[in-house]
Amino acid sequence: MGRFARAGAMVGALVLTASLALTGCGDDHKKPTFVAGGQAGQPTPSASAGTTGDPAQPAPAPLRVSPADGSSGRPVSTEISAGIPGGKVSKVVLTAANGRSVPGRLRLDGSSWVPSAPLKYATRYTATVSGTDQDGQTHQGTSTFTTMARPKSMIGSGLYLFSGKTYGVAMPVVAEFSPGIPKKDRAAVQKRMFVQTDPPQPGAWHWLANGTQAYYRAPEYWKPGTTITVRLALAGIPLSNGRYGNVDRSATAKIGRSFEMKVDNATKQMTVYENGAVIRTLPVSLGKKSTPSSSGTMVVMEKKESTVFDTRDEPDPNNQYVTEIDFAQRITWGGEYIHAAPWSEGVQGRRNVSHGCVNVSMADGRWLFGRTLVGDPITVRGTERKLAPGNGWTAWSMSWSQFVAGSALPVPEGGAGPAF
Repeated sequence: MGRFARAGAMVGALVLTASLALTGCGDDHKKPTFVAGGQAGQPTPSASAGTTGDPAQPAPAPLRVSPADGSSGRPVSTEISAGIPGGKVSKVVLTAANGRSVPGRLRLDGSSWVPSAPLKYATRYTATVSGTDQDGQTHQGTSTFTTMARPKSMIGSGLYLFSGKTYGVAMPVVAEFSPGIPKKDRAAVQKRMFVQTDPPQPGAWHWLANGTQAYYRAPEYWKPGTTITVRLALAGIPLSNGRYGNVDRSATAKIGRSFEMKVDNATKQMTVYENGAVIRTLPVSLGKKSTPSSSGTMVVMEKKESTVFDTRDEPDPNNQYVTEIDFAQRITWGGEYIHAAPWSEGVQGRRNVSHGCVNVSMADGRWLFGRTLVGDPITVRGTERKLAPGNGWTAWSMSWSQFVAGSALPVPEGGAGPAF
């Protein structure tokens, strides 16, 4: 069982709520003009004519915008919100002190307007919000606020997804945090982690118990050809431990064809499926009883055509070795791989002799390596050890109901949709 440092560079909210139903941006609305003693656009009746004019219509009340006007020290993750009981906001304009407009989008749930990039530290902004109430009257509100200086204590984050790459159908969106996110902060952080898929597919987040990773997946494997767009909008998000998110991270990637590997310890065979059809069956040797392979659904996380397994730091001297390995595909952080093992070809399909890896022949290892993608699933059944949560990208090694139970926010039946 090889031991390596994790692959995948660390590439890697305060959410203001309101009772308002926000919708997409629209045209500016002008306030109606009112004439004292009469309605807009009509002459004022003369008192000498013995008539009494209609009472003057009150001007629409200004919107109360959040952040409040004159506030300072706001996080750069700040969102803009306002409230119109029974109505909706039609437009939000956020402008920096230098006059530049800040792009952004309204959440589908109407709670706030989210800037498309983190705000700048120690910068003054003016937010102008327009909307219409239930009676059709147009309202507008303005707030000028200042963001905080760059904090000294930040939390590191990472995103295991790279723009322009193609992944297997089991590729979860993996967000990583160092140190982990405290449990009471996870809902606010999760609300700032946006995932969109094309074609649309519902999904949910699941947090590991220690808060160091969160996975996003759909109820089933992604549809082949799906485009996944992710933004971890965490720059400046304040946490209860006094730290702030360090940066925003984003990626847009594709999902390739369906490719699955299923290993049965009872038969010691791997069945390979492509787009639902069996394309090959391979004999394997799994981990011996003292070092069993993990049972569960794992994901190919890293591929190395040639590498060296060095386990000289293992406490058991019987498990210490240095060996050159070909066609290695990592499936756990603990050191389990699919790899070519020419020294065990004589027992593959009959007996388990590995240190926990899935051993295949040199020819089969080369064949598999040439066809797999990072994100392809491998399911192993019937071994003496169950896959531990977090030992690899374990998002699929649990039922959908178990998965959504790990969300910090309520998940609608069937999964949540996009935020925008």
